[in-house]
This record gives sequence, structure tokens and C-alpha cells, in this order.
Amino acid sequence: MSCGHCQRAVDAAIRQLEGVHDVQVDLEAGEAIVFGNASDQKIAEAINESGYNVVPAVQPKKGKSNG
Repeated sequence: MSCGHCQRAVDAAIRQLEGVHDVQVDLEAGEAIVFGNASDQKIAEAINESGYNVVPAVQPKKGKSNG
């Protein structure tokens, strides 16, 4: 994403999914935080269909520490 149009397009694509309660799209970070219970697969498909690539965020495994 490189502009406000991109940000709005990704936001709109995600918001239309069933189970999405809120979306925060951060243009500078190039990421979206989705609140709700839509599946990761459905979110990725919606973003891809709007013309953008998805790179899943890496999350630490539960019970593991970073130190």
C-alpha cells in the first residue's frame, strides 16, 4: 500500500466480510489489524481480490518468551 486510496480499498475489502467488527489499516506500517471472527483465509482472499498482496504477520507461539 502506498497511498490513501490503497488504505481505503483494503479497509473496505475487509469490512465487507461477515464477522468483522472493526479494521485498522496502517498505511506507514503496511498492515491491517482486524477485530472480529472472520477467518484469516477470508481476510487474505478479500485483500488479494482488491489487488493487494498479503504477508501474514509472525506471532510468537503461546508459552514461549523472546528472552
